[in-house]
Amino acid sequence: MRIVLPRLRAEYLALMGSSTLDLFVVQVGVLLAGTIPLRFAVRHHTRVKLGLDVFVFAMLSAMFISRGIEPFAAGYRGGLFQGISLGAAKAAWWISLALLLVNIIRHFVVFEHRPREGRLVRDLLSGVVYIGTALSLIAYVFNVPVGTLIATSGVFAIVIGLALQSTLNDVFSGIALNLGRPYLVGDWIVLDDNVQGKVIETNWRSTHLLNSTNDVVIVPNSTLAKSRLTNFSSPDESHGMSVAVRFLPTERPELVVEAMKVVLLGCTKIMRPLSPSVSVTGMDSDGIGVELTCRVRSVSKIAEARNEIYDLIYRHARSYGLLMSPSVTRGATAAEPFSSPQTIDPLKCLLSVSLFQGLSLEEKSALSQSMIPLEFAKGRMIARQGTSLTSLILIQKGVIVVEHINEGHRTEITRLSPGEFFGERGVLMGVVEPGDITALTAVKCFEIPKDRFAGLLRDRPIIAEEVGNVLAHRIEIEKDLLQAVSGFSITLPVSFSARIKTLFGLH
Repeated sequence: MRIVLPRLRAEYLALMGSSTLDLFVVQVGVLLAGTIPLRFAVRHHTRVKLGLDVFVFAMLSAMFISRGIEPFAAGYRGGLFQGISLGAAKAAWWISLALLLVNIIRHFVVFEHRPREGRLVRDLLSGVVYIGTALSLIAYVFNVPVGTLIATSGVFAIVIGLALQSTLNDVFSGIALNLGRPYLVGDWIVLDDNVQGKVIETNWRSTHLLNSTNDVVIVPNSTLAKSRLTNFSSPDESHGMSVAVRFLPTERPELVVEAMKVVLLGCTKIMRPLSPSVSVTGMDSDGIGVELTCRVRSVSKIAEARNEIYDLIYRHARSYGLLMSPSVTRGATAAEPFSSPQTIDPLKCLLSVSLFQGLSLEEKSALSQSMIPLEFAKGRMIARQGTSLTSLILIQKGVIVVEHINEGHRTEITRLSPGEFFGERGVLMGVVEPGDITALTAVKCFEIPKDRFAGLLRDRPIIAEEVGNVLAHRIEIEKDLLQAVSGFSITLPVSFSARIKTLFGLH
């Protein structure tokens, strides 16, 4: 202690008596005893805590100045007790200064719209303040030469640096990533080794990703800094995707491209009004390759959109008479196409609608004979919002769009493609259509009159269950969509199938 605390009392006895020094130390202790608990109590209130830090530092400085004590002056003489007491008072002054500076940095150093850079700069400045405070305490409280201490600790710094080489690499890589901002929390990123996921946390040493299987992947920042990184969420959340498909060369490539464009028109999971595209990627004696390119709202929608596109490819290919190219060796014999695209076959249309899958072939044949063919040109208005259709209409070819109109604003409800139907709410319940029904492309369809469909329901009540489920699902989607967009409200019956059975006397 004679080395660390020399000459304390003698230096100040000339300025004040022993009792004055003791009173000064007691005043400092009372001030700290009253403010330290208060600071913990207001730790979540930044402005109150800043004001408290200013008050404590000002009071301590006033106490030191009033007694002529310099907290930044080294060297002192005196007794052990007075030396320890005055050293503690000096340490309190330096620590209060450090807390005040750090609080000012965290309160006023703000980067507009760049919170990560602001946090990084605040942490670095705060670290500099704390290091400076520690060196000041060593020099002015313990009277140890800082230069000598730094020189003698150089060997230890080298040893520690070598031991923490990997950790320091991660830390400095984290600083570079925070400054460069290649990704933000919430972005979906993919590394060159196919490690991918949503960024849920980033710190000095690592970045945490939540992958598609709901597992957390922790990637060191040094690995991220050296990897080729693709950010699927930048510059926005939308993401491009493509689907490749191959058809047998039974039709001209122009017709194949036209059919695939109709597929993208009928897809409800891709972004509008961005124009999707279809391109021929190759053609040989085995088939015609095409690629469908579009955009989805986020990476999480890719699987859903891809599933819908493949389903629509199958349905529209049947309506156009196209055959998928099998994965067989070159020179395999192609099968006959389903039908010519110009052929209008009511039975084939009926077979493509899942609603009638429970009917026997004889029942389907009988029903198809009463079906009436209809054709609508591109852009043709089929039914206006508020009208009630009197026939069930099955789509054989083309795409139909349903749009709700409210105060001049149009909201797209759905798009219907081959294998689907509309008009069921008017036929079954006398309910009006929720929006304008328009032919988005040239449309070929078949009409089942209300009296014929009613007879079918009486013969096969199970179809009432199926159509009730379809209608309930559609109205539920319309309800959520229209309430979110325009506040339009739809009241749902308790059971559509029960109400349909009641209306047609099927109980």
